[in-house]
Amino acid sequence: MFGPHLVMEAYGCERGLMTDIEAMIDLLDRLPSKMDMTKIMPPYAFKYSGKVEEEWGLSGVVLIAESHIALHTFPDKNGFLTVDIFSCKDFCIETAIEEIVKVYNPTHWDHQLFMRGREYPRSIAKAGEIIETERLQCAQNIPHLEKSFALQ
Repeated sequence: MFGPHLVMEAYGCERGLMTDIEAMIDLLDRLPSKMDMTKIMPPYAFKYSGKVEEEWGLSGVVLIAESHIALHTFPDKNGFLTVDIFSCKDFCIETAIEEIVKVYNPTHWDHQLFMRGREYPRSIAKAGEIIETERLQCAQNIPHLEKSFALQ
């Protein structure tokens, strides 16, 4: 596997926290180190006002060497918060959720975890196996090369 991708949704978050850009920046600034990740840029957060009046909120992101962490708040949508954390290495899902819950204090939340890159090899030997298999599959589709390969 390449790595875990956490998608979290929180509901009933405290409105004051949902509109506090400094609280978002602070969370994005300290969350990578709490999860043993490497921050490669300062966090960036901004206020967004959509075409629909109640769809405004804050959005923030921090890039990490392992990938990214992104947050989006929707204060007028019942304190709705979305979280997206992707990493090319394992991280403690519980720690991430605990830190987010500490800041936004939702009434309830849920999450999904996806394992990305199911065919992404972590070793050179595995990469070689995948390439060899793909080459043999391609050769099977070229009539004049079928006899040149020992296909199994």
